[in-house]
Amino acid sequence: MKENLIRTLFVVLLLIASAGMASAHFTMVFPSDTEDTVWDVTPEDYIAELGDTKTVYIMWGHPYEHILFDMASVPEVSVMKKDGTVEQLTTEEITVDGMDEDGELGTFKAYKASFIVDQDGDTIVFVKYEDIDEDMIDYTKAVIHCGEEMWDGWDAEVGQQTEILPYMRPYGMEEGFVFSGQAMYNGQPLTDAPVEIEIYHTLDLGIEIVELAEEMYSYDPPMVFTRLTKSNNNGEFVYSLDEPGIWFVGATMEPENGQNVRGVFIIPVIEAFPPAENQGTSSAELQQAVAQAQQAAEDAEQAAAQAAAQSSTPSTPGFGATFAVIGLVAALFLVLRRK
Repeated sequence: MKENLIRTLFVVLLLIASAGMASAHFTMVFPSDTEDTVWDVTPEDYIAELGDTKTVYIMWGHPYEHILFDMASVPEVSVMKKDGTVEQLTTEEITVDGMDEDGELGTFKAYKASFIVDQDGDTIVFVKYEDIDEDMIDYTKAVIHCGEEMWDGWDAEVGQQTEILPYMRPYGMEEGFVFSGQAMYNGQPLTDAPVEIEIYHTLDLGIEIVELAEEMYSYDPPMVFTRLTKSNNNGEFVYSLDEPGIWFVGATMEPENGQNVRGVFIIPVIEAFPPAENQGTSSAELQQAVAQAQQAAEDAEQAAAQAAAQSSTPSTPGFGATFAVIGLVAALFLVLRRK
């Protein structure tokens, strides 16, 4: 009996350990006005105006579950401007409020860095972070866009050891758009590599949605936390980002010996445009209007046939229906115009 108890405890410990590793750690790079609003990050925070001072906050944790960990080392933070100029930024240690993996609220070690947006176009913020506990070096990129139709610089290569080169412009992407890119390692395509995809949630929503996932998919809740695909023989991959929010896409080089080296690209995804309420007449309304038009045309055809039968003057077949259709097309136009 004692042996069974020890075996059971061992299995429980394995399950707890595997659950802790199931959701992916990511280096979160969030632009914000203040430390108090950093968790309210939106796609618009990755947009700037010329002359703005942008402050980016760097945290380490699980974006989907909103779980945080103290950063184990000082991240290296740099920016590449549209003209290719690279500037290394000075980091400052801070603390941010959050929740740990046991569900306890607390403060966690993080960092911030600031720069001036002095060029129209796209500035790439790129970060190197090493975490010994996770046996990983994380290379993360995020794009700050400035200027109307100044769509230059978002696909630049910054020289990270593992790096994602986007094929899709990473701003103006609506929910449901497909993101594609190429994973590189030491300048060569990273083939057959795992690519993890995860969306960020605020604390309250993270708690709520994780509880729902555990209830609905008790056999494997993390399968809906961290999505997974693989790169092909040219290091390429695709994935649909089906919700608005801040997405993390990470491709990992997993060597036989030594630390994993991952490249991460952050993609702010906006809501579908135009919004559903502004898209005009719904499909159901249009079908109903068409059905009414068809019925009215049939009624008009019957009325014309009856009138022709009672009159000595021959009637042109379908003549009455033609007028009915014209009238109903006008009615449809008015319905559409009112929307």
